[in-house]
Amino acid sequence: MAEAQNIPVGSTTAGSIAVAAESTVATRMSAPPSFDVADFPVPHGREEEWRFTPLERLRGLHDGTATATDGSVTLEVSAPDGVTVETVGRDDARIGKAGVPADRVAAQAFSSFEKASVISVPKEAVLSEPIRIAVHGEGGTSYAHQVIELGAFAEAVVVLDHTGDAVVAANVDYLIGDGAKLTVVSVQDWDDKAVHVAQHNALVGRDASFKSVVVTFGGDVVRLHPRVEYAGPGGEAELFGLYFTDRGQHQEHRLLVDHNAPNCKSNAVYKGALQGQDAHAVWIGDVLIRASAEGTDTYEMNRNLVLTDGARVDSVPNLEIETGEIAGAGHASATGRFDDEQLFYLMARGIPETEARRLVVRGFFAELVQQIGLPDVEERLLGKIETELEASV
Repeated sequence: MAEAQNIPVGSTTAGSIAVAAESTVATRMSAPPSFDVADFPVPHGREEEWRFTPLERLRGLHDGTATATDGSVTLEVSAPDGVTVETVGRDDARIGKAGVPADRVAAQAFSSFEKASVISVPKEAVLSEPIRIAVHGEGGTSYAHQVIELGAFAEAVVVLDHTGDAVVAANVDYLIGDGAKLTVVSVQDWDDKAVHVAQHNALVGRDASFKSVVVTFGGDVVRLHPRVEYAGPGGEAELFGLYFTDRGQHQEHRLLVDHNAPNCKSNAVYKGALQGQDAHAVWIGDVLIRASAEGTDTYEMNRNLVLTDGARVDSVPNLEIETGEIAGAGHASATGRFDDEQLFYLMARGIPETEARRLVVRGFFAELVQQIGLPDVEERLLGKIETELEASV
């Protein structure tokens, strides 16, 4: 039986659990997914999926007024031997196979890109080095599509690194073959004025595993929509995320795990820290357990640490269950400030307050940083956290 953990009084967090008998339930109140942008009305901010997003700051990505003629985004791929890197047209059968656009911006991105990047790992290949994808914005508006495909029983780690200045709408597809293992680290380290809206679709094969680590620091507005579906029983998905939201930034992560196959697992853990006036973080965690998904085991958790006055968090976990034959399901969400007892404990042992605050924040993020498993990326992200903390003291 699913359980919801109550949220501390004073936070802007909400949660819900629904046992659904019809299709009009919380995570499916929006328009049905579609590749056609015309199937989605222009959002006005009152819609459930857009009510937290500052539409006026999306630079026209949501209403069709943004054009991709003035944008420039470079893509550089570094891959071990045996990995195939292609640039393909829109007619490639792998494009869109992992998932369908779930909102108007994703549909606009799908209808507007010209060429897609496809990275393929052959079956049974076990990569000793990560695939590194560097996406760098050089201004203007761009639309993009990327596909990462793993053959059966292959194993790979992918680092997707976003930097520079751009207005970008993109779809990223992960096709994970039966028995394969894919880890993706997506870093959003944009310049201050960048806008990044993306849908990440993972199709997890039979007995395959997918681990996603999303790290968001930069950008004016970042709105990411990771989605997971299962192509067969026995699949596992781990969705980890950390974000540090600074003054005036809007960072939004909207997750959907669609348990559409039996005996699959999912675990989602996102943590965020916020500081500065009008810093705004949004986390939406939707888990749908369909009637056919007997034996599902799922849990989702969101934690937020507010470092200064003027910051706002909206955290909404949703869990929908259409079958009683599950192994386990639950969710939790909490938002709070520094624990005064933790600070007192450290300061009583001679640690200055500034250093004590840093230690608390580093400890807050430590379990998620360790999920990355790449020392150079971990060191870089810890450095970013230190830089952000220096700005708050």
